[in-house]
Formats: sequence, structure tokens, C-alpha cells
Amino acid sequence: MRQSSIRVALCLALAIAAMTAAHAADTPGADALAQPQQAQDSSLQAFIRANPDCLEFTDQCSHCAVVNGIAECSTAEIACIKRENQCTRRAGK
Repeated sequence: MRQSSIRVALCLALAIAAMTAAHAADTPGADALAQPQQAQDSSLQAFIRANPDCLEFTDQCSHCAVVNGIAECSTAEIACIKRENQCTRRAGK
């Protein structure tokens, strides 16, 4: 009886280890997740440089405010169609 419970426990442990390894293989690594964010950051910085008087802008998915030369953006809305950034508020206007 004791041997069969050890075998069952061993089989369960191996099954859990295999599921964990399979799940980890499906999860994208940090590098894969960082690349889209880096591209988005550079496009935001390019927009800010091209529009130095723009204080707020949107891409129809998220809304951003420029604070000390850095864009602080809301979380993107669900089911939106991303467009080019458009300035919604300029300095002095």
C-alpha cells in the first residue's frame, strides 16, 4: 500500500513539473515584451520632439499628457483602433 501511494505522489509531482515547463515555454520572455514598449516609447518621444508646444495628445486608444518632456499616458481602451497621435491641447491656447 505504501509503495503505491509513493508512486502516485511521484506521478503527480512529475505531471505538475511537466505542466509548469510547458506553460513556461508558452510565456514570452522579458525581451519579447520589452521590444514593443521600446518602440512605443521612441515614437512618443519623436512626437513630443516634433510638437514641442503640445501638452496633451491621443492616438484614439490612450490619452497622454506631457509632463517635464515625458509622456504620461492612460491605459489603452479596449477594442480601439489606434491612429496617429494628434495634439488635443497646445501651450498658450
